[in-house]
Amino acid sequence: MSTAHKVTVVGAGYVGMTCAQRLCQLELCREVVLIDVKAGRAQGIALDLAQAAAIEGYGTRVIGTGDPARTAGSDLVIMTAGRPRAPGMSRSDLLEVNGRVVRSVAEYVRQGSPDAFVIVVTNPLDSMVQLMRQALGFPGKRVVGMAGVLDSARFSMFLAEAAKVGIADVDAMVLGAHGDSMVPVLDFCTVGGIPAKHLLPRSTLEALAGRTRNGGAEIVKLLETGSAFYAPACSWACPPCWGRAVSNASSSCRSIPKRASPCRRPPGRWPRTSTSCASWACTDPDRRRAPIAVFFSLPDEHPHRDRLLRPDRSPG
Repeated sequence: MSTAHKVTVVGAGYVGMTCAQRLCQLELCREVVLIDVKAGRAQGIALDLAQAAAIEGYGTRVIGTGDPARTAGSDLVIMTAGRPRAPGMSRSDLLEVNGRVVRSVAEYVRQGSPDAFVIVVTNPLDSMVQLMRQALGFPGKRVVGMAGVLDSARFSMFLAEAAKVGIADVDAMVLGAHGDSMVPVLDFCTVGGIPAKHLLPRSTLEALAGRTRNGGAEIVKLLETGSAFYAPACSWACPPCWGRAVSNASSSCRSIPKRASPCRRPPGRWPRTSTSCASWACTDPDRRRAPIAVFFSLPDEHPHRDRLLRPDRSPG
C-alpha cells in the first residue's frame, strides 16, 4: 500500500461533506475527491472547502465531481452515499435502495482503485459491508464498517452524562451488529479507571444500553428529516484500515495514533475460540498482518451470552 495521497468520499450528503471537511482540517491526505450523483453538489462543497483553506490553513486539495473516473487511484474510499433513515424506519428498510447504490460504487472502485481500503458508513451497515465486500472481491481485511466506533461513542457519551464526568474519562465498548442486537459490554466499561458498575446502579446501566441501541433512532425522531451525521462522520477515522492506509504517509500528512477500535468486518477465516465475541485489528503497521482478537468472558445472566459465546462462531 502506498502513501495515503488520495481519499475518495462517496456521497456529498451531510455525512460525506463532514468527512471531507475533517480530512482537510486534519490534513490526513493530500487530495480529497468528493463524488455525488447530484449535479453540482460535490463541486459546490469542494469549492467551499477549498476557500476555507485560506482561513483554516490546511493544504489538502479538494476535488468535487460526478465522474467516477476521477476517483481512480484512491488509497482509501469512504462510502457514505445512500438514502438516510426517516422517522419510523429501521435500518433494514434501506436494504434494497442502498444496496443498489453500494453495487454501483463497488463497480468503479474495483476497476479504478483495486488496492484501496474501503470504509462503509451506509445503512444498514452490517449488510452493506458484506455486500460491498462481495461486490468488490477484495480481501475482507480491506473492507470494514465504522459502526462499532459510533455505537461505542454514543454509549460513552451516555455514561459520561449519567456519571457527571468528562467524556475523556469514560472507556466504553459496544460489540455486535449496528442495530437492535448490538451488545454494550457493561462489565468492561470504566469511568476514570473504575468499573462503571461500581458507580452506577445496574438498572441505570441497562437503561443506558437500551438508549444506545436506539441512539440513531432518537436523533432521527428529533430531526424529523434526515439522520445523525456529525458522529458518523467522525467515526470513519478510527477503524483499523485507516491507520494502515496512512501508516506510511509522508511528513506532510498528520500521523494517526496507533489505536485498536471496534469495527464491523465481513465473515472470513479467523481463529476459532469458545469465547469469540468480536475481532479488533491493530493499527500498528508492523503488526498489520496479525489482527488482534479481543475476547471477553460474560456473566451467566448476560442476555446475549449464548449467542456470543457459541463455540462454532468465529470473530467478526
